Amino acid sequence: MTRKLFVTTALPYANAAFHIGHMMEYIQADIWVRFQRMQRDGDAPREVHFVGADDTHGTPIMIAAEKEGITPQEFVAKIAAGRAQYLDGFHIAFDNWYSTDSPENVELSQGIYRKLRDAGLIQTKTVDRFFDPVKGMFLADRNIKGECPKCGAKDQYGDNCEVCGAAYQPTDLVNPFSVFTNATPVLKPSEQYFFKLSDKRCYEFLRDWLNTPGRLQPEMVNKVSEWLGEAGEKLADWDISRDAPYFGIPIPDAPGKYFYVWLDAPVGYLASLKNYFGKKGIDYDAFLQDPNAEQIHFIGKDIVSFHLLFWPAMLKFADHPTIDRMRVAVHGHLTVNNEKMSKSRGTGISPLRYLNLGMNPEWLRYYIAFKLNSKVEDLDFTGDDFVARVNSDLIGKYVNIASRCAGFIAKKFDGKLATSLSANAQEWIKRALVTPEGVERQASIAANFESREFGKALREIMEIADFANQYVDENKPWILAKDESKLAELHDVCTTALILFRQLSILLSPVLPGVAANVAKFLNDEQFDWTQTNVASGVVANAMLGRTIGAYTHLMTRVDPKMIEDLFDAPAAGAAPAAAPAAKAEKPAKAKAAPAVAVTETGIEVIAPEISVDDFFKVDLRIARIVNCEHVEGSDKLLRLTLDAGEGRHRNVFSGIKSMYQPEDLIGKLTVLVANLAPRKMKFGVSEGMVMAASAVDEKANPGIYILNPWPGAEPGMRIS
Repeated sequence: MTRKLFVTTALPYANAAFHIGHMMEYIQADIWVRFQRMQRDGDAPREVHFVGADDTHGTPIMIAAEKEGITPQEFVAKIAAGRAQYLDGFHIAFDNWYSTDSPENVELSQGIYRKLRDAGLIQTKTVDRFFDPVKGMFLADRNIKGECPKCGAKDQYGDNCEVCGAAYQPTDLVNPFSVFTNATPVLKPSEQYFFKLSDKRCYEFLRDWLNTPGRLQPEMVNKVSEWLGEAGEKLADWDISRDAPYFGIPIPDAPGKYFYVWLDAPVGYLASLKNYFGKKGIDYDAFLQDPNAEQIHFIGKDIVSFHLLFWPAMLKFADHPTIDRMRVAVHGHLTVNNEKMSKSRGTGISPLRYLNLGMNPEWLRYYIAFKLNSKVEDLDFTGDDFVARVNSDLIGKYVNIASRCAGFIAKKFDGKLATSLSANAQEWIKRALVTPEGVERQASIAANFESREFGKALREIMEIADFANQYVDENKPWILAKDESKLAELHDVCTTALILFRQLSILLSPVLPGVAANVAKFLNDEQFDWTQTNVASGVVANAMLGRTIGAYTHLMTRVDPKMIEDLFDAPAAGAAPAAAPAAKAEKPAKAKAAPAVAVTETGIEVIAPEISVDDFFKVDLRIARIVNCEHVEGSDKLLRLTLDAGEGRHRNVFSGIKSMYQPEDLIGKLTVLVANLAPRKMKFGVSEGMVMAASAVDEKANPGIYILNPWPGAEPGMRIS
């Protein structure tokens, strides 16, 4: 049986650019979709369709267009034109991005309404509705604000409280006001069309639908069940009509009446799918009727009342064929330093600014994925945690494997991997990819991706990376490369490391699609498939043995903490400052002291007083080879260097050169070591010497710090004199 998946996300309202909350939801859904596309059901690839759209109707867009002197359609088109830079920028691969203001949505929305009417679930009532006496128009729910009648939260819209999640009528608001004029609205009678959610049939369906195992998270089942009451007594009829003037879809046989935006917006998921299938020549009706077709929907916790009450009941009694095969994945909000994001307080993150700063989109994809689970929990972003997590996992653990070994394959073996592996290498691969209980790690990683436990999946992937790095550390290819008699062993070690690196790349590809594509090209793979992670089949090693690989190029750079400082919105004038988001930014910056030495006009330190030759020879300078280099977690300035100074042992040296160098660029290079400097105990460990580097006293005039690199021919241990 081939699974057929129809995946959707909440539709953004087309009155503004995407914010970071949109990106979090779309990244989450995109990771799940990419994982599904790597799966096969038997011999057949899984069928996955991922569609989205702009939510375009309603009074706010009509008013915004009026202010600009353009039509609502022109206004929406202007917003839609800016969507691609965000979606493409963060590698979010919707199959189709559409609009609720479309012929398909008109057809489907009106068709659903007619079926509900025929089922006896539509009725009309004359009700009092809020009217703006200044603007001279009836107000839609989202054009009215006030205090929530349930929890008392201020500044809530007229349909739904974003604090407690309650749904209500606008007339239930306490101290209501018009968002257009701030005027207190008055009540005027109007004939309205209602969906009879209070009907016993709706209650019985929703009770059973919500409690179907696997439908949604238990905490959401409990929350929404409270809104039903013991016998549906809490369910109220839903006003689905709005009066002209209104930008929306006309209600059939009801002149001057339009569908409330929340009726046609969720139908937009189906409209986008139908539009996409029309372009691809796929039978829309046949797909929905297929018993193997399922819809998976990702939404935030603030809009569950619409998606878990009105929408499913509406689809059920309009005979929507996949309603019984729909699952809903509800997620929490994105916070900054455990506070709700606020642009005015400087805790708003602009996704476009993130990209314009040159920040790698896959840093954010990984960080979000690492923090996500299947529960309805808020995800917190802190700058120092972001820097540490990305630099430690992606650079220090993952990319580091290839950067330490690929160069030896190119230089020593013409880019060709070994044709066989030693028993020791095979044992290491098994240790990395199979648990002590004999379970293949890819199976539990796949299960965690499937259940949206992304954080668990990535932690287990990083355990594999730890095994791979331990293997490289213990076998020391940089030492083997010096001995011509050990080239076969070097070949074995580097091939094994790259086999494990390929496995990590396949497992990470739903999260890091750009990096994975570059790795596939480097390793001469057409594409990555989850079946390539099956250890028992032998494909893990056999697919790589004897293969010629391409030249390795840097896959990813580390996060510069300075980028985090520029990422956040500046606080509005008079706003209370938020907790500092960047690493160590909570401490007040110290004023930089003036240099204690004389400098030239160019910022170069003047020559020091004369010394004797005897004084010079007190400093023992030696050639040293950098056999390994890595970031120091928790430090913004230091790199940890492992040095070979020809002593028959390695030294550990910390150097403040992080701003200028990537660790992988230094491995294998020669440098100059102050060998007789007393060891210095630091909080990160003991530093056994100092590497020589050049810099100017005036960093503004002459920025940079440059490590000394002896000419080729020098060997570790040679003394400088």
